[in-house]
Parts: sequence; C-alpha cells; structure tokens
Amino acid sequence: MNESYNIAVAREIPVARLDVDTRATFIMRTYRHLLGAIMLFVLIEVLLFRSGMAYGIAQALQSVSWLLVLGGFMVVGWFASRTAMNTRSLPSQYMALGAFVFAEAIIFVPLLVIADTSAPGAIQSAAIVTLLGFTGLTAVVFFTRKDFSFLGGVLRFGFVMALVLIVAAVLFGLSLGTFFSIAMIALAGGAILYDTSNVLNHFPEDRYVGAALELFASVALLFWYVLSLFISRD
Repeated sequence: MNESYNIAVAREIPVARLDVDTRATFIMRTYRHLLGAIMLFVLIEVLLFRSGMAYGIAQALQSVSWLLVLGGFMVVGWFASRTAMNTRSLPSQYMALGAFVFAEAIIFVPLLVIADTSAPGAIQSAAIVTLLGFTGLTAVVFFTRKDFSFLGGVLRFGFVMALVLIVAAVLFGLSLGTFFSIAMIALAGGAILYDTSNVLNHFPEDRYVGAALELFASVALLFWYVLSLFISRD
C-alpha cells in the first residue's frame, strides 16, 4: 500500500525537479512524439487530398457557419490541453493524442482546400513561418529558463474574448478580418511560451505523450492563424 502510494506520488513530481538525465530523456521523448504527431497530421491530410475525400469534407463543413468551425477548432484545442495535463495512463495519452490529431486534420480540411485553390504556395509559406515561430519561442523558454505560467490567466481571458467575438460574428453577421488573425497569432505565440514552460516545469516524467499533445495543440493554433493571414492577403 505504502509502496504503491510512493510510486504514485513520485510520478506526480515535476520533471524539472529531477536529475539532468531524466529531464533530457523527458524532453527527447516529448519532442519526438510532437514530431510524430505533426507527421501523422501531414499524412492524414495527404491521404484525404489524394483520395479526393478532402473536398467532400470541406463542402460538408462549409455548409455550416465557417465561424462555428473556427469556434470548434478553439474548443477542441482547449480540451486537448486539459487532457494533456490530467491524463495519467500512457495508453490513454496515446489515444488522446491520436484522436486529437485526427480531429485537427478534419477541422483543417476546409482551410487547406481554400488555401490550395485560392492562394497557391500559402500552405508551404505558413508552415515555414509556423516552424520558425515555434522554434524561436521554444528557444526563448529553453535559454531563459523563465517560468511563463503567469501567462495562463492572460491566455484564458484572450481565448474567452476570442470565442465571444466568434459568437457575436455568427449572430450578427460580422467579419472578423485580418486584425483578428493577427491578434490570434500573438495569442498562439503566448500559448507556445506558456505550454513549453508548463511542460518543462510542471509535467511529471511519465506524461511525455500528454506534453506532446499540449505542444501540438499550440503548433496547430499558430499554423491555423498564420495560414488564415496568408489567405486573407491574396
């Protein structure tokens, strides 16, 4: 009984408080799973487009309000972050990561179809900007070793206000426009700082799949709005 309790407690110790080798292993596992999640996302999109299913999915999703799809994207991202932090079982973490990647791949289809047909090259450009932005913000956290958990309240407020704006736009037929995308890119950048810091400072060592899920949600958010901005310029 006591031994089981001690193991459970040990698993909740943040990896930042453990030895250097354990932290390094956790970081490698986390970013390896993040890379795997990104590759799975790309593979699903390639299969959907090559099979022609993407256009049917896009048509189905565009039959409802585009802003509702946008709101759904944000809610799914929020749910993923909560799941990443709270799911302890490794199989459950893998299931959550796989389900989230698949859901994101489906939600992204209409935006990717629009980009592919109306803004050639936008997808590749947005992917490069997202990669550079994510790498730069991750480097800030790694090299400064600053705990950005103080951004949590600001981010929650920002996402709530964004959802309020989306609901208002749906109800009153408003256009959110380019400035909304720019504001959301800034919010996504803050989310990357917060999530990376959260993973490095507060996640236990057995939660590396969940950590990858949280980081993937931030990368997807940044990519969505960077791509939206590229589309709006064309």
